[in-house]
Amino acid sequence: MKTEVSLAEVAALVEGRHANPFNVLGPHRLSNGDQIAVRAFLPEISQAWVVEGPANGSSRASTEQDRTRRVMRRIHPAGLYEAVCSFPHGGGAGGVSPARSVANYQIEYVDSHGETKTMNDPYAFPPLLTDYDLYLIGEGNHWRLYERLGAQLRTVDGVKGVNFAVWAPNATGVSVVGDFNGWDGRRHPMRKHIPSGIWELFVPSVGVGENYKYRVKSGGHVSDRSDPLGFSAERPPMTASVVADLTKYRWNDQAWLKRRKETNWLEEPVAIYEAHLGSWQRPTDGRNWLNYRELAERLVDYCKKMNFTHVELLPVSEHPLTASWGYQTVGYYSVTARYGTPEDFMFFVDHLHQNGIGVLLDWVPAHYPKDGHGLRHFDGSALYEHADPRQGEHPDWGTMIFNYGRTEVRNFLIANALFWLDKYHIDGLRVDAVASMLYLDYSRKEGEWIPNEYGGRENIPALQLLKDFNKEAHLQFPGVLTVAEESTAWDGVSRPTYAGGLGFSLKWNMGWMNDTLRYMAKEPVHRRFHQNDLTFSMIYAFSENFALPLSHDEVVHGKRSLLDQMPGDLWQKFANLRLLFSYMWTHPGKKLLFMGGEFGQWHEWNFDAQLQWDLLRWDTHQGVQKVVRDLNALLRQEPALHEVDFSYQGFEWIDCLSADESMLAYVRRAKDPKDFLVVVCNFTPVVRQRRRIGVPARAYYREIFNSDSEHYGGSNVGNFPGAMAERIAAQGREYSIDLTLPPLAAVVLKPEPPQD
Repeated sequence: MKTEVSLAEVAALVEGRHANPFNVLGPHRLSNGDQIAVRAFLPEISQAWVVEGPANGSSRASTEQDRTRRVMRRIHPAGLYEAVCSFPHGGGAGGVSPARSVANYQIEYVDSHGETKTMNDPYAFPPLLTDYDLYLIGEGNHWRLYERLGAQLRTVDGVKGVNFAVWAPNATGVSVVGDFNGWDGRRHPMRKHIPSGIWELFVPSVGVGENYKYRVKSGGHVSDRSDPLGFSAERPPMTASVVADLTKYRWNDQAWLKRRKETNWLEEPVAIYEAHLGSWQRPTDGRNWLNYRELAERLVDYCKKMNFTHVELLPVSEHPLTASWGYQTVGYYSVTARYGTPEDFMFFVDHLHQNGIGVLLDWVPAHYPKDGHGLRHFDGSALYEHADPRQGEHPDWGTMIFNYGRTEVRNFLIANALFWLDKYHIDGLRVDAVASMLYLDYSRKEGEWIPNEYGGRENIPALQLLKDFNKEAHLQFPGVLTVAEESTAWDGVSRPTYAGGLGFSLKWNMGWMNDTLRYMAKEPVHRRFHQNDLTFSMIYAFSENFALPLSHDEVVHGKRSLLDQMPGDLWQKFANLRLLFSYMWTHPGKKLLFMGGEFGQWHEWNFDAQLQWDLLRWDTHQGVQKVVRDLNALLRQEPALHEVDFSYQGFEWIDCLSADESMLAYVRRAKDPKDFLVVVCNFTPVVRQRRRIGVPARAYYREIFNSDSEHYGGSNVGNFPGAMAERIAAQGREYSIDLTLPPLAAVVLKPEPPQD
């Protein structure tokens, strides 16, 4: 009897290079039309039977009496078995035969240990990816890619399992391997969809917690790869993906999400605490790291105490090298297992939301590492990267650069950004290394880069990706923040895409950061010659929606901690740090501070150890912490410090020319111009007595903040409770106040109604 399978196809199956194993395996109508041949590839199996009748658990389940066992004969020595059966005519559920019907039989077999087992045949199930899915992926616009590719928990005709799908168009064969098949690449070869290049297979009975990889063949080369869209992974250094269910967690942050959607965060107080979860705090019981749930409880308590509005996490996507801090990502869709499970991280976000704290993530679409289980040469070709190293390799970091011009890669990245906003309720993404994406010649010498089609240095596909990412993020998740770490003068980074910009909500003000830290590192006696370092930022302050960052990058690689960068003796170092924070919090722009800076850590940040919390035994470190806490409170309380951060209406110089005294004075205004504050900073350790400062109006000016207060460890020089404005002209203003300027300190004054 003819079984309609060629020797060539059998050979391709046995050798693991068959693009569609369904042509051989599963149920097939025989040429006489009345019977069906069921074939299964069962290497190292001594006996096998087809058990006819719907399986237990199927919607058509039957009793054992209704089921018939038919012996399968070995038709190839490698382990290809076949049985001829008489099934009722099926409804054409897919595959090569209209008689194919899912779950109307099972395969019973005796394994290599002599145990008898029963399984549903993966090759009796239809493909679950639709033509529309494949069309959108090919077009590069499947924004819910993470609901179709990867390891998707599915129930098909009552049979539970996992539908595996992976993009590997140039592979000659792909199998899914894992705990469920003894990591045997012969057991579950996948079907290739042409021309999309996506390989797919539904594997019954696989469930949550199973480890797996894709065994990818390309010519004579075989490699085991983690799932590019895997939702979970083993804890490094192990590298398998793990089947996960992202639908079980029950969220309780509806009130936060509603408020977020209705809030214009550009007019709200935003004070971001940047944290690396592995080194913020560490357990004392011998474990390497705290769990996401433990961290949630502790971070909420701390951030509420410190009045921070948001937490920004260094990347929590899975990464093999802890020393990369997460910036060399392999599992773009996997939350790192170092600190727990996906549900643990959902609890983390949920708990912060329930306590009024937003959560931002670092996102790294600029590059990825060369690890053998990752994306590089995924299917034996330059798939996610460019083939030419002048485009595909990053000269600074030894990593690969995404091929942003490839629609599937663009889809992979944009869907990944949306994934975090969707499945984990993340409030925003800070995009790392944007400058390296924008320029083809970034960190390259002449002859080491390839111009774009117009002969320029702009990376046009990367520009389009960033615009599309921002457009979709803001369209689908109103109220989220997108933040660019962009260190050049690229125009319009935080302008809307419809106005020709890149569409980010905020841009890190790297110029302000560099100028300010360079100024603050100088001995006060020399600062008079560098006043421009402080004032220059106001020339361009409103060209973008800026965030002022004192991030992790400023306290590593020999730069020393913020406190240690300050000049002078011990008292002056602490006073300078308090002054730096006071100037930063009163300068236009949203705020970001890396952990440890807020209490004056002495050591440069070490990712492999927790912060120096023991320093808080000392009054000086407590004083710095109190300054940051009170500045955050002031930021929240005073509309003048947050409502108009991105327009000249929110800022006005009083005195920026007193370089000899290293003094600045300025006004911060709210949307209501009558609601304003006066800020005066003295960047020398000299007390300035009887310093007359022009003010906008006649009023009593109450001193509401003084970084030199004894409460913060200062010398307690100041103007408490305040000063009355007099009709004495100063700095071109009709009214002025007579102040004492404390050493290395800032004072903030708020007008009250006239005291007539």
